[in-house]
Formats: sequence, C-alpha cells, structure tokens
Amino acid sequence: MSRPATAHRHGGLGQLAATAICGNDITSSCLYVSALAILYAGKLAPLALLLVVCVLYLFRSIYGEVVGAIPLNGGAYNALLNTTSKFRASLAACLTILSYMATAVISASEAAHYAHAVLPAVPVMPATIGLLGLFMVLTILGITDSARVAVAIFVVHMTTLAVLIAAGVVHVAMHGLETLSANMATPSPGGFAAALFFGFSAAMLGISGFESSANFVEEQAEGVFPKTLRNMWIAVAVLNPTIALLALALIPIASVGEHEEALLAQLGTDSAGPWLATAVSIDAALVLSGAVLTSFVGVNGLARRMTLDRCLPQFLLKTNRRGTTHRIVVSFFVLTVSILLITAGELKALAGVYTISFLAVMALFGLGNILLKVSRAGLPRPVRASWPSVLLGIAAVVAALVGNAILNPQHLGVFLDYLIPAMLLLMIMLERIVLLKAGLFTVRSVVASLVRPMNALAQRFREKIEEINAQQIVFFTRGDNVANLNRVMLYIGRNEHTNRVKIVTVVADPKEVPPKLEEEIEFLDQAYPEIDVEFVVLEGQFGPKLIQKLSKEWRIPVNLMFIGSPGDHFPYGLSEMGGVRLII
Repeated sequence: MSRPATAHRHGGLGQLAATAICGNDITSSCLYVSALAILYAGKLAPLALLLVVCVLYLFRSIYGEVVGAIPLNGGAYNALLNTTSKFRASLAACLTILSYMATAVISASEAAHYAHAVLPAVPVMPATIGLLGLFMVLTILGITDSARVAVAIFVVHMTTLAVLIAAGVVHVAMHGLETLSANMATPSPGGFAAALFFGFSAAMLGISGFESSANFVEEQAEGVFPKTLRNMWIAVAVLNPTIALLALALIPIASVGEHEEALLAQLGTDSAGPWLATAVSIDAALVLSGAVLTSFVGVNGLARRMTLDRCLPQFLLKTNRRGTTHRIVVSFFVLTVSILLITAGELKALAGVYTISFLAVMALFGLGNILLKVSRAGLPRPVRASWPSVLLGIAAVVAALVGNAILNPQHLGVFLDYLIPAMLLLMIMLERIVLLKAGLFTVRSVVASLVRPMNALAQRFREKIEEINAQQIVFFTRGDNVANLNRVMLYIGRNEHTNRVKIVTVVADPKEVPPKLEEEIEFLDQAYPEIDVEFVVLEGQFGPKLIQKLSKEWRIPVNLMFIGSPGDHFPYGLSEMGGVRLII
C-alpha cells in the first residue's frame, strides 16, 4: 500500500508558527486593499472582496493537491518543475522572487513610514534598511527564531484588528447607519459591471502571501500545510470584507481617497479616537515588518530548492552552524537594499512588479495543477481539486491580471524591466553548458585561425633556418693536429650559420695524407653531432685556380672557404686567394 505524499516532512513548524509566517503577509493586505477596493468599486467593494474570498477558496484545493502530491519547497516552481520543463518552472521562480523582492522592499518602506508617523524622529530610509537587515539576521538564525517573532507580530495584529472592528461596530451601533446609507446610494464608478470587475481586480492584491506557505513546506510539521491554507482563507474571509463594510459605514466614499495610505488609522480615529489610530499605526509597522520576514523565509526556501536543482550557483548552498543557507539570505538582502537605493525610496513603480508577478504566480500554480492531473495522475495526494475549480480559479486570476494591466498599463513596462534581466540570468544558468560549449568552440576557432598561419610562418622560419644552415663551409687543412681542427670547429660553431663542414686536404699523392687525419676528423664528427663533418682528399696543387674551381663545382662562395695562417713559404699572397678567410 502506497504511503500518502504528505507523510514525508522534514521540518517541525506547528500550525500557529507556519500560519503566522505567511499570515503576516496576507493579513497585512487589509491595510490597503479595502481602500483600493472602495476607490475602484465604490459601494460594491465588500462584494468584490467576497468574490476574492471565493477565488481563494478554490485555490485552497489547488494548492493542497499540488503540494500534497509533491511536498517540496518551491511553490509554483516546484509544481511546474515536476510536470513540465525546467525553463517554464524557472519562469515561475523568477516571478515568485520578483514578488518577494517587491513585497520585502515595499513592506519595509511602508513599515518605516508608519513608524515615522508615530515617532517623527525615525528616519525613513535608514529605518527601511534596518528592517531589511533585522529580518535578514533573523532568517539566518533559523526558522525557529523567525517563527517566534512572526507569531508575536501575528497575535498583536489579530488583536489590534479585533479591537478596531469591535470599536467600529460599537460606533456604528451608537451613531446609526446614515453614512452607510449615503454611500450605498452613491452610483458605482463606471457602472455595476465595470466597478465590480475593477474592484475585484484591485482586491485580488489582498491575497498576496497565500503562495508563501508552499515555499517553505519542508520546514512545516506533517499535516500543517493545509491548515495554513485554511487559516489564511478564514482570515481573509473575515477581515477584508468586514473592514471594507466598516469603512463604508464610517467614511464617505468621496473621502476615502484622502485616507488611502492610512485608511485603518482613520477608522481608528473615527471609532475610538487618536489612541486607537496610534495603536493601528504601530500594528501596521509591525505586521508590515512581518511581511518582510515572510519574504525572506519564502525566498530562502525557493532559492535553496532552485540551487539544489542547479538553476542557481552552487555556492549558495553553503550552510552555517545553524544549518541555514545564509548566502541566499544575504544575497536577497543586498538585492532589496540595492533596489531601495536605486529607486531612492520612490517605490510606486515596484507596485506593478508586485501586482503582476504575484497574480502570474497564482495563475502558473493553477497551470501546474492541471499538468499534475494530466501527467502525474497516479501520484498519491490527500486532496484533489475538481476540474471546474481549477479552471475557474485560473480564469479569475487571469481576469484580475488583465484588470490590473488596464488600470495601470505603465506597471507592465516596469514589470518587464525587472523580469527580463532576471530571466536572462536564469537562462544563463540553465543554458550554461551550451554557452560554455559555444565559448569553447569560439576559442578553438580563434586559436585555429591563428595557429594555421602561425604554423605556416613557423614552417617558413624552419625552412629558412635549414636553408641558411645548409650552406656548406670548407676548411683546407695541411694535416693539422686534432687540437687545431677542434679550434676550427669551435670557431665555425660560434661564428657561422651552418651545420655542414667540408674538411679538405690537397695533396700531390694520396700517400701524403697524414695517417691519423681521417680518424681525427671522425672523432670531431662525433664530438659535434649538430654539424655534419665531411672529409675530402683532393689530388692537385692548392692555389687560387683550385679554389675558384671548387667554388663553382660545390656552389660554395670563396668567402666561406677557410685556411689556417699561411707560412713564409706559401707561394701566394692572401689577396690572390679570391677572398679565402683565415681561422687559425
């Protein structure tokens, strides 16, 4: 009997800790999503947020089936990696990393702004970098320490929202529903269908973070993952529509735009006074900080998985004493700080990266579910999403993606500015063997193109050297002893370019040749292996006529013929010899 796939679990995070890590991200969305939904949908904002709740319910089973069948870190990347090509999986990974990057930078910056609103002495930019550095350190310390911080933030956040909602309900009960009635009488912007569509598209940002749990599933205890999905769904289902409805009951729609950046703080002021607004602002700073932690934990799990699959450089797998891949965490910190400094804290452009990448990841995860059903039908899984659920969920996410592109077309260009370089880097890693082979081929081609002419040139050099050395040199000896002949050889070796020497003796009768001369010349031939020594005996009379004759026959210039110093009885003057040279 096969064992369920979810029975294999490496980590030990419990339900509360795992929910807190990803829940801080998804529940921090209530700080802005209600205002966005009201701006685009007007009085239909609660309905738009309820539609989002329905879509998220569909994705509970979509995520549950994929991760239940393949319980490994990586989320959409892991789903596509096990059902399609590594390139398509890497596209999902790029989108996920971009989403985490934008989430970390935006959340840290917004948290710093909230902290600055409460304590003006807090500088925004240094505080943003400080938050990113703090959660880098917490992530390096390990998932357990990170989870403790996440739980504390999550509990504070849930408590603050509960107090805010309770205070708002009491205020409405005491002062009536006039504001709500007036808002409900306000026409929907662009008509019912357009308001609901664009409101739904904007409200889909309220589920960012839902995908995070799948990126660190290996660190969760057995059976915890589906509970994190359920808990996040309950939080979104209760908080977002309720806060939107409360906002419509307390603030005129026309005034919502004035409080878009801090709608919940305004709700606190209207419900119970400045003290609650301050508490909400402090909570906002904390929970947005928790979203930064979610990004670090999520990207660490995803990048580690990608590195194991050799999509990223292997040096990132180095672990510290606590067993965490600190190089991944530090690299992500450097990336986020770099983007923060490049944009000089003006992060509106990053919102487009965040929006499109997050929704694209959701759609790709749905596609991964379809591929899992088709190509891995026999793989055991504890949950199965129905075909209508998967197709409807993907269609809803794609609709939200299109809606956001229509609302903010400039965001698409910014998104591509970040996606294209990221994909290029991943393609270099995925195709590095091909690139290395191309580089090797290029080097070989260049070397070959250089070697061929160089070989030809070298051959010409060798031929020229051989041509020069082939020129024979003649030494006329009268029967000199071996010492004198050796001095001749030394002189020729040091001063002349040749490897051929004729030692010639001219006699009237062969019997006049010294008996040991031939033997001594053979000895010299062996002593100077680089020079070919030839011994020649000629009958005749040594003089200018013989020299000219031999020069023509042997094709040896007279100036390459040598003699020893002539004695007093030599019948010719040196000038008569035609240029013969003296050696000894």
